[in-house]
Amino acid sequence: MASHAVGAPGVAPSTRLISLDVFRGLTMAGMVIVNNPGDWGSVYAPLLHAQWHGWTPTDLIFPFFLFIVGVSITLSRKSASASSIVRRAAIIFALGLFLAGFPRFDLSTWRIPGVLQRIAVCYLFAAFAYRLTAGDRRRQGMALAAAAAAISCAYWMILAFVPAPGGTAGDLSPAGNVGAWLDRALMAGHLWRPDWDPEGLLSTIPALATTLLGTVAGLWLGSAATPQRKVAGLLAAGAAGLVIGQIWDVAFPINKNLWTSSYVMFTAGGAAVLLAACYWLIDVLGFRGWTKPFVILGTNAITLYVVSGLLVETLGTIRVPDDGGGTAALSRYLYVEYFVPLASPKNASLLYALAHLALLFVLLAWMYRRRVFLRV
Repeated sequence: MASHAVGAPGVAPSTRLISLDVFRGLTMAGMVIVNNPGDWGSVYAPLLHAQWHGWTPTDLIFPFFLFIVGVSITLSRKSASASSIVRRAAIIFALGLFLAGFPRFDLSTWRIPGVLQRIAVCYLFAAFAYRLTAGDRRRQGMALAAAAAAISCAYWMILAFVPAPGGTAGDLSPAGNVGAWLDRALMAGHLWRPDWDPEGLLSTIPALATTLLGTVAGLWLGSAATPQRKVAGLLAAGAAGLVIGQIWDVAFPINKNLWTSSYVMFTAGGAAVLLAACYWLIDVLGFRGWTKPFVILGTNAITLYVVSGLLVETLGTIRVPDDGGGTAALSRYLYVEYFVPLASPKNASLLYALAHLALLFVLLAWMYRRRVFLRV
């Protein structure tokens, strides 16, 4: 295996910021925990997505990862070639399709959009944008920031002023927004829900802006500024993003499923603040004693995502006898037999998720010790 992580396309290990790997590892740990409770009916509220408008800590995970992808693009010693960018994006997209079909691979209901598919598209777009604007780093950062702002404004105008056929302009309901209409028109029967998908086509456009804002942050981190100025700049930009997102929320609510423009600004602002904190603590002050587990998770991030998804589907597919004389999914059996007796329902559900993470960590730690970083 090559020594290169799929979770950070195009970034050589020798140029990595430890703080970025830790930030990615923290994000991935959160993803595994929120995606794998023992019982979806017994979950602490912060570990669930907002029902529609608004946000919880769980709603920060995906945009944080895309922001990190953007930062990673800028940290290569040299810009990746066009062919390698396309190849990496295609493999990540294919992995997403594989997970969506596993284990039955039923073409009639195979979901086309998805998390990895969106990551692939955003990486492809941002990596080419980074190549096309190469030159003076300050001007490049300004161009990419302007592109992110233009995309965000254009998306807001589309959702606010363009009605779906037979609908009304400004309808932001799950099935009534113009993005949901477009997904049904092009991919009916292949969506997460019958009439909409949180990773649909139109809502991928503002996700591109999230990734571009990550490239702007990466350019700033790679500049000749002092570490103190880098931290101050990230904090200032992050605070601005948080404020803009909250103000825009009044007219265009923060919404993860729609990936609204206010959500872009708010989550990118939060990501910049957390990246600044990690960079200052880890790379500048040198507080690294606690970081190793998150570095292990962060350096094989998409490997972690893929194996986690395969494990969940496998445990859900295997059937075992239950106490009622019937059968139950192996995941349900393990939860009821070994976790429910240990704690209250919500704590037992959380313990199951933590056990899932611990099992995956053992695999990734083994890979890390042998310097195996799966490459695309």
